[in-house]
This record gives sequence, structure tokens and C-alpha cells, in this order.
Amino acid sequence: MKFAPKHIVIAAMLAALGVAANAQTPPSGPGPGAGPGMMRDHAGRMDPARRQERMAKRLGALKQKLQVTPAQEGAWATYTAALKPTHFQRPQPGEFEKLTTPERIDRMRALRSTHQAEMDKRADATKVIYAALSPEQKKVFDTEGLRFGRHGGGHRGHHGGGG
Repeated sequence: MKFAPKHIVIAAMLAALGVAANAQTPPSGPGPGAGPGMMRDHAGRMDPARRQERMAKRLGALKQKLQVTPAQEGAWATYTAALKPTHFQRPQPGEFEKLTTPERIDRMRALRSTHQAEMDKRADATKVIYAALSPEQKKVFDTEGLRFGRHGGGHRGHHGGGG
């Protein structure tokens, strides 16, 4: 599918607003998908160790369903490495209030650029693993990959049905 430049600009603006809103407004509760035992910090983020454990479990289940072959292990390793969260510098509480409007815009642009680079890295790695899959595996990936991204209730703001 080809997108017009206008659509890309609108999507980028919406992503920037989402990053800025998320950086400024801490969640009011534990958030979607927070079940018993989902430890969260004061800003509502899941404990990194728990998040990593959960991700490893979900990736293990996906790998098993795909029946990844030894020849596909390299692509699988690239894919899983790209999914690991990076720890870029999040704005500190109150940071945006201390900035002038042009400084806030620059900070939001920097955050957006970092976020976009991470999304691009994950998308490219997904294409690498997808290209290495057999037609049967692609069907499984298409079905399971859709569920994989939902995290039990949508991605921050319920952009669709829960999973």
C-alpha cells in the first residue's frame, strides 16, 4: 500500500502528539492488560524485568507456533533483538513546563525521531523474518503477529479491539 506524503505527515504529527501526551501525563491507573502480579512503577510502567519475562514467553510461544527451522534462526535472532526495548532518555516530570514553546517543540521532535527510528528498526526486522518464512509460516505469523502487538487491550488508547 502506498501512502501520500500528506498521510505520512499527519501520521507523524499524531505520533508526536502521542509521545508528548504520554511523556507529560502519567497514567491514572495500572492501565490496560494489567492483571494481578503486573508490578508497575509510580508512572504506571510495568516492571522492566517482568516486561522482559513476558516478552520472552510470548516470543517463545510464537517461535514454537511458527516452527522456526535452523536455517531461519539468524532471521529470528535479528527479529527478537529488534523487539528488545531500548532505554532512551524519557523526559523527567516537570521537564516540559520548564521549557519555552520552541524548546518543547524541539524536544518533541527529538523524541519523535528516536521513536520513529525504533519503529523502523522493528519493521525492518519483521520484514527480514517474514521473508525467511515458508507460506504456511507466513499464515501463522500474519494471524499471531496481529495478536502479538495488542498486549491484551490495545496499544495505549485502545486503537481497536482488545486481544
